[in-house]
Amino acid sequence: MNDLAPLLTPEGRALLDAVRGTAPADELAVATRLRREHPADLVSAALGQARLRQRAAAKFGAEDAERMFFTPHGVEQSTRASVAAYRAARFREVGVTSVADLCCGIGGDAIALARAGIRVLAVDRDPVTAAVARANAEALGLGGLIEVREADVTEVDTAGYDAVFVDPARRSAGRGRIFDPEAYSPPLSWAVGAALRAPRAALKVAPGIPHEAVPAEAEAEWISDGGDVKEAVLWFGTAPGAVRATLLPGPRTLLGAGLPDPGVRPVGRYLYEPDGAVIRAHLVADVARDVDGGLLDATIAYVTADALRPTPYATAYEITDRLPFNVKKLKALLREREVGILTVKKRGSAVEPEELRRKVKPQGPHSATVFLTRVAGAPTMLIGRPA
Repeated sequence: MNDLAPLLTPEGRALLDAVRGTAPADELAVATRLRREHPADLVSAALGQARLRQRAAAKFGAEDAERMFFTPHGVEQSTRASVAAYRAARFREVGVTSVADLCCGIGGDAIALARAGIRVLAVDRDPVTAAVARANAEALGLGGLIEVREADVTEVDTAGYDAVFVDPARRSAGRGRIFDPEAYSPPLSWAVGAALRAPRAALKVAPGIPHEAVPAEAEAEWISDGGDVKEAVLWFGTAPGAVRATLLPGPRTLLGAGLPDPGVRPVGRYLYEPDGAVIRAHLVADVARDVDGGLLDATIAYVTADALRPTPYATAYEITDRLPFNVKKLKALLREREVGILTVKKRGSAVEPEELRRKVKPQGPHSATVFLTRVAGAPTMLIGRPA
């Protein structure tokens, strides 16, 4: 979408209503019909926007997505609404009433901040993206709290705001995902400088950011939603040096206690699979302490224990069998148990789950989970079920 303006006209809005919910298989017929009365370019833009709205519903919810405007890049890069709302609530908890949202994209974070009652300056240098952010603020009735500015974020004065939020671009057109924080746009070092000049700040970074790249002045938080790790946030003006994993919905937050490695121990009756945010935050030792367990292997984030202890930070499985890695033996065991519903999890194994399923051909009314992993360095299969 190169020009948002035609879609904001009465004709454009009427077309958006007309193509709402159009299935891909029906697009050609719908386009042919609508082009008899409307310009072809406008019909194509409306259908493209309808596709983006359908994709965006997973992040923003259908009700908001049907009113908002998107770009392909904006849908892909925007923050999930639940995560943005959680982050906005953290800002409110520390008394923030105004935020400069730098690299605002299509406005997802600005919307969450405004809904938390925070006044927002949303800045993006791309004209189309800024126009989309402005349209979204108006579409959701938040124009009074969100000022959208098309500008280079490095040239924006944020002195009058309680906090700064920076979401640098972590993808490039030619190279895809960017792993080096200094290759972000703007670089992490610039974002840290902007954060240190503000009373409070939050920087959104990739979940895979090396821990050694986290500034000493920052609190590092890894966030998952529904078990999927979504982002890491570096907070300034909160608790320097703290590390936490937050699980949504909830939220449930595990604050790191700086525990040493829990050590390797023999396979117990239960296996605990820590949430991805816990693993990224390097807080597996904290989970092991909570369940009185240890590691299956020094390099793998599976915890084993003899007792079943409730924890929101890991999923527990009761282990019924332990085998050295051997597909034939696994196939025989599954046939004997009449297992037809097989969940395959792996950590520290090169075998792909779908490949294993094809080889063992599970059949029967029962279900099981198999873990492809290492135990004290040896390739091992652990069979069990959710506790």
